[in-house]
Amino acid sequence: MRSGVKKCMITVTVAALLLATLSGATMETWATTIKDVENAIENTQNQLDEINGNISDMEDQQDLLEEQMEDLNAEIINILASIDILEEDIAQKKRDIAQKEEDIVLTQQAYEEALQREEDQAAAMALQIQFMYETGEETWMNMLLNNSSFSDMLNRVTYAESVSAYNQQMLDQYEATRKEVHDLWEKLEADKAALEADREGLENDKAEMETQKEYCDELVARLQEQSDNFATQIARARQEAAATKALLQQERNQLKKLKEEERKKEAERRRQAALAAAAKNPPQVTNNTNYSSYVDNASGSDKGKQIAKYALQFVGNPYVAGGTSLTQGADCSGFTYRVYMDYGYDISRTSYSQRSAGRAVDYSEAQPGDLICYEGHVALYIGGGKIVHASTQKTGIKVGNANYRTILAVRRIL
Repeated sequence: MRSGVKKCMITVTVAALLLATLSGATMETWATTIKDVENAIENTQNQLDEINGNISDMEDQQDLLEEQMEDLNAEIINILASIDILEEDIAQKKRDIAQKEEDIVLTQQAYEEALQREEDQAAAMALQIQFMYETGEETWMNMLLNNSSFSDMLNRVTYAESVSAYNQQMLDQYEATRKEVHDLWEKLEADKAALEADREGLENDKAEMETQKEYCDELVARLQEQSDNFATQIARARQEAAATKALLQQERNQLKKLKEEERKKEAERRRQAALAAAAKNPPQVTNNTNYSSYVDNASGSDKGKQIAKYALQFVGNPYVAGGTSLTQGADCSGFTYRVYMDYGYDISRTSYSQRSAGRAVDYSEAQPGDLICYEGHVALYIGGGKIVHASTQKTGIKVGNANYRTILAVRRIL
C-alpha cells in the first residue's frame, strides 16, 4: 500500500529592508546655538528611531524564517520516518518474493515429476494397447479357451478388466495431480507478479519521498542563507544604532553645555545688573536692634556684616514654599538667594546648589554673611552662633541657633 506524501508548500518571502545611514556629523561641524543643537538632536533621534524600527522589522522577518525552517525540519523528519517504513516494506516484499520464487521452484519440480509419472503411465498403457492390438483375437481366444474351468475363465476376464481399470485410474490420478500442481504454479507466478508490482510501487513512493526531502533540504538551505543575511544586516544596523546613540549623547552633552553657558551668561548679566542697581540704589539697611549686636560683635568683612544686617530687617516676614520675595514670602534658599542677589551675587536658587557656592570654611571661622548649609536647608550666619533663615510656614523668617541641626557645610561668598 502506498503511503500518502504531504507536500512542503512553504513560500519564501524575502523582505528587502534598507538601513538608515548616519549623517557623519562630528564635534567640529556641530551647530553652536541651542536651537541648532536641539534640531540636530531631533534629527539624530529620528535616525535612531528609524534604525531601531528597521532592526525590529528584520528581527520579525528572521523569526518568520526560523519558524518556516522549524516547520520544514519537522516535515523532513516525517519524510525520513516514512522512508524508513517504506524501506522496511520493500525489504519485506523482497523477502516474500524470494519465498515465492523458492515455492515456484519446488512446485515446478513437483509439476515436472507429476508430468513424468503421467507420461510413464500413458506410455505403459500405450504398450499394453499395442500388445493387445498386435496379438489380436487369438490371444483373447487362447485366454478364454485355455482354462481348466469356466470359473477360471471368468477370473481371467475379471483380472484383465481390473488391470485396465487400474491403469485408467492411475492415469486419471496422475493427470489430476499434474493439473493441480500446474494450477498452484500459475497461482505462485501470479502472486509473485503482484508482489513485484507492490515492490515497484513502494520503490516509486520511496523515490518520491527522497525527491520531496531533497526539495525540503534545498528550501531549508535557502531559508538559512536568508536568515544569515538578516543576522549580518541586524548586526550592522546595531552598530549604526550604537554610533547614532553615541552621537545623540554627544549632542545632548553639547546642549547641556550650551545651556549651562547660557545660564551662566544670564546669571552674570543679572549679577551685573544687580550690581549696577545696587551701586545706584544700595539696599536700605535698617538695624534690627534685637539682633544687630550679634553682627557688630562678630569679626568679618564690612560687606558680610552689611548683608547680615540687611537680612535681619526681614525677620517676621512669611515663609512661602518656592518664594523669593523678602517681603511677600520666601523659602530658605529663596531667602538667601534674594538677599545676595540684591547685592549683585547670584548664588543659584536651591539649597543643594548653594552648598557648592563660594568657598568652604570651617564653622569655627564662620563670619556674618556666610551660608550655613544643612540637609535640605540653608541659612545666613549673623555671628554669635546665630543664623537668620526662612524656617517654616509657622515661624516664617526668624533668628535661631546655628547648631540647631547638623551643619553640613559653611560657604563664604564674599
